Parts: sequence; structure tokens; C-alpha cells
Amino acid sequence: MDYQSIPNLVEMYFDRVEHYGDTPFLWAKADGEWHATSWRESADIVRNLSRALADLGVEPGDRVGLVAENRPEWLMSDVAIMAAGGVTVPAYTTNTVDDHLHVLSDSGAKGIIVSTNALAERVCAAASQCPDVSFVISIESLGEGTFPFETMTWDEALQRGAGALNAKLPAPADIARDSTSCLIYTSGTSGKPKGVMLSHGAIICNCMGAHEFLLQLPGFEEGKEIFLSFLPLSHSYEHTAGQFLPISIGAQIYYSEGIDKLTGNISEVRPTVLTAVPRLYEAMHGRIIRGVEQAGGLKQTMFMKAVKIGQRRYEDPASLGPIDRMLDGLLDKLVRSKVQERFGGRLKAFVSGGAPLNYDIGVFFTGLGLTILQGYGMTESAPVISCNPPNPNKMRTVGPPMKDVEVRIASDGEILVRGELVMQGYWNNPEATAEVIRDGWLHTGDIGDIDEDGYIRITDRKKDIIVNSGGDNVAPQRVEGMLTIEPEIAQAMVYGDKRPHLVALIVPDTDFANDWIKAHGGEKREFSELVEDEKFVASVRDALDRVNARLSTIERVRRFKLTAEPFSIDNEMLTPSMKIRRHIIKDRYGGALEALYVR
Repeated sequence: MDYQSIPNLVEMYFDRVEHYGDTPFLWAKADGEWHATSWRESADIVRNLSRALADLGVEPGDRVGLVAENRPEWLMSDVAIMAAGGVTVPAYTTNTVDDHLHVLSDSGAKGIIVSTNALAERVCAAASQCPDVSFVISIESLGEGTFPFETMTWDEALQRGAGALNAKLPAPADIARDSTSCLIYTSGTSGKPKGVMLSHGAIICNCMGAHEFLLQLPGFEEGKEIFLSFLPLSHSYEHTAGQFLPISIGAQIYYSEGIDKLTGNISEVRPTVLTAVPRLYEAMHGRIIRGVEQAGGLKQTMFMKAVKIGQRRYEDPASLGPIDRMLDGLLDKLVRSKVQERFGGRLKAFVSGGAPLNYDIGVFFTGLGLTILQGYGMTESAPVISCNPPNPNKMRTVGPPMKDVEVRIASDGEILVRGELVMQGYWNNPEATAEVIRDGWLHTGDIGDIDEDGYIRITDRKKDIIVNSGGDNVAPQRVEGMLTIEPEIAQAMVYGDKRPHLVALIVPDTDFANDWIKAHGGEKREFSELVEDEKFVASVRDALDRVNARLSTIERVRRFKLTAEPFSIDNEMLTPSMKIRRHIIKDRYGGALEALYVR
């Protein structure tokens, strides 16, 4: 595909439909079986839905909300909204009524597509307070309720579109590449979420850059790749990497049944590319290590030897002697092949984004023969700015910039980005836009540098640097990353700006906590009670001591507080331990953290 000549995302989608026709495209599970929708079948639905939207009054530039879990209808709704000339406004399924009210009222959404009755309750409660909302299309029936807007089911909307052959739609090729395709609301670090305006071209630019990297994967083949979608499509990462990138390369997309069934879905689907956030890889690492420790004996010895030799092969291949190389080949068959089979046996790469990937996690999977490529970006860049290629895969970096993306480092160390991928601005917020886009450069807020090979290395967030009372700068992400790789710790936030040393707020790992309870009597304990138990706290202190032994004096955490409440934002899997909403945590626990200094 010539990404530079494709005018918009709608045309890109229909181009792929013509190419792949009746072959399977979208897969969802029902009654225990996977069922496919072909490319051509999906296009028929998109055309009918786009005509229905036009018949309901959607005109070019109008915003339409989309609230649904990951499923085939999400993709078809998204493309149909754009095909009608509209702008998709995705919202998280975890949003409260107030969250939906802000997104719908701020965007001025004309209508909404929602999936389940449970989601519709909150969506409709918010939409009833928004005079601009004139219709709601629900995949499930809304029942007998009375609403101040027109309602219809998914099937009714498709029937309406099938009969509205004269509905006024823009020709796909006439939708401008620089027109807005979607408004994606960011979680933000303060205040209300802001709507990021992304053009069709910004997302196409991302797809082009990602395609360049995929071409370097051994065995990559357009039209043959398999993606498993489980991160929320309302997040820019999955929206681009889990939806429009697969469209552009003719891949099949399977929609996971949910995070609780992800392991089983991976075994069934056998994806060739899996995009996820570091939190998932951290969780996988923890489960694998616990399973191996429980197995013990020769199995544990061989596993850890495979990891160790694999890590040495990555970091210093010359250090492997003839015996090591012979053993390495044997471990490929006895250990690594079995690990790879657990992930379906045909995985070409894990892709990590959304937050920094802990180096030790990266080399752990590499040591097991699994390729893991770390990328970098933000919603305001559609979202991918850079990514590591398979070779050289420098896991202490986030790789070189994508094709047609310029990156430079400002005098204060901030990473600046320029190119078609940069957002058009924040919806109805010129002041906030002017703060982050200056002279065409997107100011990312991240601190970093560029190495001799053009690879970007990120050291921290500009606003997150801790300056202690001695004037020393401490990068909290490094400390937090080392804490959360310990099996006892799920999440951590360090604290200490203008203070003499660091303290931390720690969320214990649930599996570790359950194992600890079994080992100490097995009686049922509430998590909130457990974090106050002195013996349990001491067991977490052991993990902290291990980490402190590897840190410099100014980085060491002197005291900590346990909490039973995870640091949640929009979705648990999008709450990486090293990229959390610090202002919320500080507001909630600031007093308790300050109290640690007066003991």
C-alpha cells in the first residue's frame, strides 16, 4: 500500500476490502465458538450504518460518540462514522455518568453508538443532559425507557441505512487527509480530560511507520498476520496499533473475551503480533516465575539457565563459549519452545507501548526466545513516535523515530516531535494547544536523549523529576520500575520532592498476598486488613531492601506505606506501574506519605 497517497482512513479500509474480499477479517466468540465476519460483509455493514447516520442528520465534521467493549461492531461503527464525514469520539467503558457528560458536552456530540444495556444506562443518563444529542444507536435494545432523543437498535439502524439509498454521503476519496478523524480524550494529569484532534493523515502516518518496522520481522507477510485485540479501543494505542494498522496490512483481528480470559484466548487465537502495555508483561513475568518456582527441581534449574544464557546472548554474544552455545541450542528445544507454545507458537513479536518497559522484563522475555519491541508515543502523536526494530533491538531505548517523523532534544532535555502524526490541537482549547505545540513542534513533556544510532532514550517525565532537599535530581520511574519487578510488589509510587529522602506508596501483588496468607495459616483475610499486618509488611520490606541494595544513596526508599487500593485510571491494564497519575495519588495519600517523614 502506498500510504502517502491514501487520502483518508475510509479509503484505506475500502481499498483493503476490495483486495481481500470474502476472506475472514473480524472474529468474535459466541457460545464458545469463534465466528468470522469477512472483509466484504463488514463493508456492507459499514455502508448501511454510514447511510443511517447521514439519514439521522450527521454531516461532515459532526461528532458521534462510541462506547463499547472491543468487538467487531466497534471497528465498523468507527469507520461508518468517518464514512459519513463525521468525527468519532470514543469513550471508555469504565466512564462514570459525569465522565460521559463531560465528553459528550465538550465535544458537542450529535449522536452516540453504544453496545450493552449496562453501558447504555450511564451513557443515556449523560446524553439526556446534552441537548446536542439527537439519537442513540444501541447494539442491545434499550427497553421501554423514555428519552429526549431518538433511539434504535443496531439492526434497526442497518435496516434504515439499507433503505436510505439517497442519503447524502461524501465520496470516500473526497474526505480530506487533513480533516479530523477522531477526538480521543486524554486522561490528563490535572483537570478535565482534553479532546485530542487527530487527522486521518496522522493515523495513516503511524500505520506507515509501523509497517516499516513490521517488514523487518522474520516471516512477516501482508494478509497473513493475526492480531488479538484486548486493550480498550478507546485508547489511542489500540485504536491505531490494534485496529487501523491491522486494516492497512490486511490482518485478521480477533477480539478478546476480556482480560480475565486473555491467556486462554492467546492459546486459541495464536496471534502473530501482540500489542500490549508494560503492565501486562510485568504480570506475565510474575506468573511465569511463580509457576517455575512452584515446579522447582530440574524444571526450575533449566528454565533459569535458559533465561540467563539468553540474556547473555542478547547483551554480550561473545561471552558464550562452545559449551554455552551447545547448551543454548539444547535449551531452545527443552525450554524456550514450550514457552513459545504457551503463546500460540507463531508469535513474531510482542510490542510494548503506553509506558516505559522495564529493561529486566525485556531481557527476560528475550532470554526465553520471544521478541519484544518497545515503542514510544502519546495520544497527541496518534500515538506512535518511535519503535525498536528487531535488529538492533536496544531495549534501554525506545528505538529510532518512525518514517517521516522528526525528533529533536530541546535545551532542557525535553523531547520534541514534528510531522504529520502530530495532533491538530485540543478540541476547543487553544490555550492548552499553544502550550504543547510551538512552531510546529510537539512538546512531549518527556526528558531524554538520542544516541549515536539515532535511537531515543527516555529518562523521565519533565514534571515528574524529584528534586530532594539537597538539590539532587531523582528520576522516579527508574526506582518504581525496579520496585515493581519484585514479585511482592504490583505498583509503586515514590515521593520526596524537597524532602531529605524518598518514601513510597506500594500496592502489594495479589498473587503474592494470597500465597503469603496460605503460608501463614490460610484463614481468609481482607486485603485492607492484610496491608496493616506487621508480618506481611515486613515481607514487602524484604523486597524493598533487595531493590535498595542496587540503588544509589539518593535513590533509596527509606520508608513506605502499603495500600490495598490499586492506582487505577481508565483501565487496569492501562495503569502501568511506571506511569501513573501522580497528582491523584498525591492528593489521596499525601498526608500519609508526609507522615512517614516524622516517625
